[in-house]
Amino acid sequence: MKWKTKEGGWNPYMAGALAGLLAVASAYATTVLLDSTNYLGASTTFVRFAGMLQQRLAPEHAASSEYFSTTGLRVNWQFVFVLGIFLGALLSSITGRSFRLEAVPPIWRERVGHSFPKRAVWAFTGGIIAMAGARMAGGCPSGHGLSGMMQLSVSAFVALMIFFCSGVFVATVFYDRRAS
Repeated sequence: MKWKTKEGGWNPYMAGALAGLLAVASAYATTVLLDSTNYLGASTTFVRFAGMLQQRLAPEHAASSEYFSTTGLRVNWQFVFVLGIFLGALLSSITGRSFRLEAVPPIWRERVGHSFPKRAVWAFTGGIIAMAGARMAGGCPSGHGLSGMMQLSVSAFVALMIFFCSGVFVATVFYDRRAS
């Protein structure tokens, strides 16, 4: 099996196999080494980061938050995991020769236009909706998809199915694939 595709990107089967190995290593490390039940996931890290910012800007509000007192505002292994996702994606795009800085991606430009502020508002709004959904579902797609599926959790199967179907629906409506 080759590591890269003809286009220069990573082979999706190899990337999937590596993600599976990472999930197994994560489950082992968290349950055996850290005596925890928190597996792969990212959404709590973003909430904790927001809480750390709030702690700097409005410490009395952060201190009175019941959620932050139970979740804890700390840099832990999941925080480093999220940082590793960014650095790994950067390294992958550089080694795959697909790295480029772009304010407005080509598919967005083609379907919606060249407006960076419009793109930023949509991205920010989408991020808020995704984070709210992840909090309501009790975890993000990576947490449910990798960790939950690995544990054969029924709620993970349901949540992942809803994440996937919602993504397909929004992409179909927004990008109107039939028009291409």
